[in-house]
Amino acid sequence: RRGEKAEAGLVPESLDGGRPGPQRKLYCRELIARFAHNLALNWNIGEENTQTTEEVNDMVNFIRATDPYQHHIVIHTFPPQQDKVYTPLLGARSQLTGASLQNGWNQVHQRTLKWVTESAKAGKPWVVANDEQGPASLGVPPDPGYQGFDGVARAKENPEGKTGKKAAKRESSPEEKRGYTLDDIRKATLWGNLMAGGAGVEYYFGYQLPQNDLVCQDWRSRDKSWDYCRIALEFFHDNRIPFWEMNNANALIGNPTNDNSKYCLARAGELYLVYLPNGGTTALDLSGVSGSFTVQWFNPRSGGLLRDGAVKSVNAGGQVALGPPPADAAQDWLVVIRR
Repeated sequence: RRGEKAEAGLVPESLDGGRPGPQRKLYCRELIARFAHNLALNWNIGEENTQTTEEVNDMVNFIRATDPYQHHIVIHTFPPQQDKVYTPLLGARSQLTGASLQNGWNQVHQRTLKWVTESAKAGKPWVVANDEQGPASLGVPPDPGYQGFDGVARAKENPEGKTGKKAAKRESSPEEKRGYTLDDIRKATLWGNLMAGGAGVEYYFGYQLPQNDLVCQDWRSRDKSWDYCRIALEFFHDNRIPFWEMNNANALIGNPTNDNSKYCLARAGELYLVYLPNGGTTALDLSGVSGSFTVQWFNPRSGGLLRDGAVKSVNAGGQVALGPPPADAAQDWLVVIRR
């Protein structure tokens, strides 16, 4: 089965036609023997694969039985097929421990939150990461100035000079034409995933930009994006944030549709993180909660210590105003509200 439509056809490289036969089992055993000792490893059952639910489960079961370290097991799929692929694998219906999502860069928060929520409802919460950021031609852009790159990811119109039907098939989407930057990736992809209760990101580099996914030899091409990831990790570590006990709570800041305007992650009654992609301020609903909370601000662009803003503390019991950030009021900030 080939492509998104799973068209019938021989794919010699698929090993046993995608079924866990002797070739595929041998390949998986070799992978496990060679790499399983590494830390923070996850086994991804396939990229945009076309296996059936039964075949996926057979693969998962084989890896689970063979891997002595019992690593995290996930699966990736075509963005429009997430419901079709993931739903039959939720809960006790598979030994999967998570999903690795492919979505548009600005869809990450909603899609991560969907599968965090759906897996919890099924009785087995998944670890949900984002591993490919669309549009497919672009992904995460290089740093501004790298090899003359202007910092804005935009699709090239018909880059190979094709004509007729082939050219028509590759017309750029409005999103590709409009463009986006690594700042957008930091806001909606990195923090979008984390604030949905996700596990983080793996970055994809598209196929049209410098040092893209097909030819990349210089990982410094995305140096600033790696810095933003490091800064996010340092925030959670340095401030002892119990993220594993926290859940998304966007409704508490007036975002019931879970759009990209602002995000909230909470340990109810104890700790609230509020991410403001475009700076400014917001109110936080502390109804049903008592006591006093400190209010501090973290800079996701440069990191460092928490800073005080105009409002240093709030008393719970209803809607509380968090005030403006300490500087750069139009930039993204993370507000830390802690008992």
